[in-house]
Amino acid sequence: MSEQRRNYSRIAFDCPARLSLGESQLELRVLDLSLRGALVRLPGDAVVRPGTVAELRISLDRDGTEIRMQSRVAHADGRHAGLACQSIDLDSVSHLRRLVELNLGDPELLQRELSALLNE
Repeated sequence: MSEQRRNYSRIAFDCPARLSLGESQLELRVLDLSLRGALVRLPGDAVVRPGTVAELRISLDRDGTEIRMQSRVAHADGRHAGLACQSIDLDSVSHLRRLVELNLGDPELLQRELSALLNE
């Protein structure tokens, strides 16, 4: 198991999202999220390759609130792909932080993870 997986709690978060891979767009499902990435379920015909740069967009409500994460495909296995966060804007990280905080139920654990993220 990688050091990254040990340092960041993943939360189950089943929701639709869009992944931009250059000129192509994929509609997919987010299965879980962390401060450092996401696990997604790809549509049946999609092929993604590790190392590919992508933008993940997760819509949080009907008002247009979303998480936008610049990422890299860390691994792909069948219909599942792991995305490693490369950068994220301040609004998106605020939304993501709140989601993680609500799902972890442990503010101290969240603070430790945020500190580790900032010290990387």
